[in-house]
Amino acid sequence: MQTTSGHPQKVKFATQADPELLAMLRKIAGEEGRQLQSLVDEALREYIERKQGKAPRRHVVQALHASMGQFDALYRELSR
Repeated sequence: MQTTSGHPQKVKFATQADPELLAMLRKIAGEEGRQLQSLVDEALREYIERKQGKAPRRHVVQALHASMGQFDALYRELSR
């Protein structure tokens, strides 16, 4: 669903979490300067992608790009 501004519409829902997990999630959000909701959205999106098996996980793609940037010349030599 999209709003007229083009941003996805948010739907409020309630759930429960292990207090330790929630504390760790809040700590990560604070360290990254992000809102808890953005981490929950990211986690849900990555979980769904993994279950559907349609796309590589974001962190895997990021690691690939970083590796390509760092070792591009080596990979080119190895491919010869």
